[in-house]
Amino acid sequence: MKMTEREHVVALCGSQRDESNTRQALERVLTAAEAQGATTELVDPAALELPVFDPDRTDAGDAPELRRRIRSADAVVLGSPMYHGSYASPLKTALDYCGFDEFDGTTVGLLVVSGGGFPTPALEHLRSVARAFDAWVLPHQVAIPNAHSAFEDGQLIDEDLAERIETLGTDLVAYAGVESHPETTGACAVPTAD
Repeated sequence: MKMTEREHVVALCGSQRDESNTRQALERVLTAAEAQGATTELVDPAALELPVFDPDRTDAGDAPELRRRIRSADAVVLGSPMYHGSYASPLKTALDYCGFDEFDGTTVGLLVVSGGGFPTPALEHLRSVARAFDAWVLPHQVAIPNAHSAFEDGQLIDEDLAERIETLGTDLVAYAGVESHPETTGACAVPTAD
């Protein structure tokens, strides 16, 4: 993982909708990260040529570019709408092209938007995938249930959710490269008995 003077936060968006609530929420995460001094980038898999993953063609289309952009990050936020109890296929395809080289030791935040109830299953699925990559997943995550009542005319109107989203952006910067901050990781160590 790289460490720079300014942390770089990348958002990977799993929504393809033109008026995407997921994208709006991720942009708010990135704005909060920028307020903490980070550089940011929104990566839209739908804008890349990423065919369905074939393990015999791991460099198909824009896969090398996607991996380069993810590797450039000190922290990554994965954002998706919830479809059928899980996260969206564009994000799944993008993640299939990635691996340990992109995520090992990287701080990852999670954000899922649902048109219905609380999107717990999709958050759990994303957490499992990030852990399989050996990423460090933030405990703070953002779930946006009943998105139709949280957004109005493309704007987030739920102030509590806005605060949670902004906290995610702040935490991504604060904990970027967490493994290189022994005072943070050591704080939770269990003391040994003499």
